[in-house]
Amino acid sequence: MKKILLLSDTHSFIDNQILKFVKQADEVWHAGDIGDLKVTDTLKKYKPLRAVYGNIDDKDARAEFPLDNKFVIEGVSVWITHIGGYPNKYNLRVREELKRERPKLFICGHSHILKVQFDEKLKLLHLNPGAAGNHGFHKVRTMLRFEIDKGVITNMEVIELAHRG
Repeated sequence: MKKILLLSDTHSFIDNQILKFVKQADEVWHAGDIGDLKVTDTLKKYKPLRAVYGNIDDKDARAEFPLDNKFVIEGVSVWITHIGGYPNKYNLRVREELKRERPKLFICGHSHILKVQFDEKLKLLHLNPGAAGNHGFHKVRTMLRFEIDKGVITNMEVIELAHRG
């Protein structure tokens, strides 16, 4: 079993509220728009990190992290990308590949809108953790945490951090 903390759109921001939940996870996944690599360097000090770069990320982030991160963990196929859309509105770049590959879990960031939605057509779970940073239009900083065990995703929780100042 793995306990996963999923965040996105930190835009160079990390604080003790985020780190409190990082310490409780087995792995941390970041769905892009990292901003300063100090964010991912800090996360890696505590837990294993899987991440992708986002549209605001510079050449250093793009050199360290991929556009797409595809892997299998605890029997669950996962695809993380920054700009992916959501069921019935997938980004053109990922749409056909999603139909062919059919990961069990498709994760993206970018919108700053928290979303947990099952795609009935493709039979996959779509996750967007919202935004954990302070930059953007969102009012509440959010993340997701869940567990993966023997092919099953359970105990999905929305984490609401402080309201943006």
